[in-house]
Amino acid sequence: MFIDLTVLVTEEMVRSAGGNEKKALAGHLGTHFDVMDKDFPLDYLRLKAHIFDVRSVVGRDITLEDIDIEQIENEMFIIFYTGYIDDVAYGSKAYFKEHPQLDEVLIEALVEREVAIIGIDCAGIRRGTEHTPMDQYCADRGAFVVENLCNLGELMRCTGGKVFTAYTFPVRYAAMTGLPCRIIAEVAD
Repeated sequence: MFIDLTVLVTEEMVRSAGGNEKKALAGHLGTHFDVMDKDFPLDYLRLKAHIFDVRSVVGRDITLEDIDIEQIENEMFIIFYTGYIDDVAYGSKAYFKEHPQLDEVLIEALVEREVAIIGIDCAGIRRGTEHTPMDQYCADRGAFVVENLCNLGELMRCTGGKVFTAYTFPVRYAAMTGLPCRIIAEVAD
């Protein structure tokens, strides 16, 4: 069974996002990578993946204590299911400015585990002025950040917290900090 984790981009979403986030139309619209001037390795097209349900974390950063780090292997695609994209309209000012975020200790632990991709269902793993530097930190250590994933509730129900396969297909743009991409999960029936 396949589940599309890619945001469907509509004309209305383009207008809304463009009015609230200046980078949205420059490779950062919908589901995308923050590549930070790195090449996306073709080995990352198909990865073992795991999803963590962190919807219960409210009013604070998501921390290492909120997940079971032992479930993470190197070169995995790790997804954080916050539920934010289901509750706040993609493209709105709140979507870009008030989303959940991972704390620095958790991000460092993911990088130390040598994950390939960190995915999240909101506008980034950090907010504001910390967004770009943290994406660069991850990219410099071989971990790409994918933002604005969707259908994570369905993915959670279908995987039951078990490992699945994630396929990632970035658009082939050059000299961009963001690459729109399609993310497909394959779950055993």
